Amino acid sequence: MIYREAGDFKTGYREDGQTFPIRLDRWAYYALIAVAVLVVPFVIDDYWASAVILPFLIYSIAAIGLNILTGYAGQVSLGTGGFMAVGAYAVYKLMTAFPEISIVIHILLAGGITALVGMLFGLPSLRIKGFYLAVATLAAQFFLVWLFNKVPWFYNYSASGQITAPTRTVLGEAVTGPAASAPAKYLICLGFVFVLAWLARNLTRGTLGRKWMAIRDMDIAAEIIGVNPLTAKLSAFAVSSFFVGIAGALLFAVYLGAAEVGEAFGINKSFLVLFMIIIGGLGSIFGSFAGAAFLVLMPVFLKNLMTGGLGWPTDLAAHVELMIVGAMIVIFLIAEPHGIARLWALAKEKLRLWPFPH
Repeated sequence: MIYREAGDFKTGYREDGQTFPIRLDRWAYYALIAVAVLVVPFVIDDYWASAVILPFLIYSIAAIGLNILTGYAGQVSLGTGGFMAVGAYAVYKLMTAFPEISIVIHILLAGGITALVGMLFGLPSLRIKGFYLAVATLAAQFFLVWLFNKVPWFYNYSASGQITAPTRTVLGEAVTGPAASAPAKYLICLGFVFVLAWLARNLTRGTLGRKWMAIRDMDIAAEIIGVNPLTAKLSAFAVSSFFVGIAGALLFAVYLGAAEVGEAFGINKSFLVLFMIIIGGLGSIFGSFAGAAFLVLMPVFLKNLMTGGLGWPTDLAAHVELMIVGAMIVIFLIAEPHGIARLWALAKEKLRLWPFPH
């Protein structure tokens, strides 16, 4: 009775092809944007920013990028952490070499540099696929981490081997460095999330997205009907790496402030983002957000429950937390292999028919 299409008429193809064709969905989307822009910046504090909101926004960008490559184009990648490291080190070099240029430009350029690196490591996809492509991207992960560890130029010959983000401002507000406030860091991450999610949604629904999905479903048949595998696969690697590079730049410059490549961008990061899109739902922009929310919020909830509510020691709570999260991932994949996005779609379908039988 509360979620209906009755009376929601369409008079053209543009209206019928909207991302949110049901009026109630559009209102909910506009309300969510209004709360995110007009309410959250005034109530956010350092704990919520560092523990929940900033990681969720940044990992959502990374998950969207990997979902474009794996969910939409069908190219398996285990090198997400390495590509995030490319974005982080690229933005660091740009910030230190050109301090007078806006940090927003630096982050976009870091994404562009990561796109070029992604295309380079995407060349094997023209010959191999599946498990062998996953191994090739895994090799890229280890090579990039080794490169940033062994070449001092990337970390400006620092004795510690770490990179540290200098203070940079946007519209007079510091968004990086120790002077940056939680609302400023939140707003710049939110701005990138909004623009990149809009871009990803339009790309996946357009001609390029249809080529990616044709390659994913059956590459030989796609080539027969005129889809060029070279441009389709390399464009998927480029767009995906662009998103992942921006996520890596934001993770280092805005969220962490300082990073060491092996700890911040190791293989665990690649698996974390991969689990996000598997749990959230492959081939779904909403699924990328849902998977990021699940794997960011669940550990925080379990940690607060076990240490604060049950009074367990911190080390024991950390081990139990890993066991519970791992078990939930396995159970979730068995119960619904198409992810949270599929559960959400089923819930909406049932709500549209309720209280009538179906």
